Amino acid sequence: MHAGGINSFVLVDKLEWQDADAGSALAWDVTSWIGGDIDRLQIRSEGTRLNGRSEDAELQVLWGHAIGPWWETVLGVRQDFKPGAPQSWAAFGIQGTPLFGLETEATAYLGEGGQSAARLQAEYDLLITNRLILQPRAEANFYGRNDPQRGVGAGLADSQFGLRLRYEIRREFAPYVGYEWTRAHAGTARLR
Repeated sequence: MHAGGINSFVLVDKLEWQDADAGSALAWDVTSWIGGDIDRLQIRSEGTRLNGRSEDAELQVLWGHAIGPWWETVLGVRQDFKPGAPQSWAAFGIQGTPLFGLETEATAYLGEGGQSAARLQAEYDLLITNRLILQPRAEANFYGRNDPQRGVGAGLADSQFGLRLRYEIRREFAPYVGYEWTRAHAGTARLR
């Protein structure tokens, strides 16, 4: 009988300089995991630095468990370092590829002081050629109640839509150019 092995993976999905209205920004989005086919430990980090100062930064440590060939549940913790004072969250969700490579994530968070949040993400790779790939991406963040210290309002707080064109020199190295549109909504827009 074949025994499953331990594998690991690191993906620097975003490491970019942005020409923002408020100045130059550095943004990152890194995902890594270690484990087998069924269970794995995942570490995610994302954030933005504007003019050399951290604007937002978070770290998630999650345990993923496969529930089918294309889906897995996740359970763990998220730590927000910025904006505002640090905040810890319990995280649980589902992620997978339901339709021909459409990558989706839906994660709910329960934070300190009764705060709740949810994040929905989706992205898809459209092959123009075998090496030239166009990737549309969407993300929406929701919060259960107003949190003026962190600049978020209840309901749909913000959304991001992006389009990235990358060229895979090798599968492991693919420089890209892209455009991302971010919008704050309702109470969040008023607080910011």
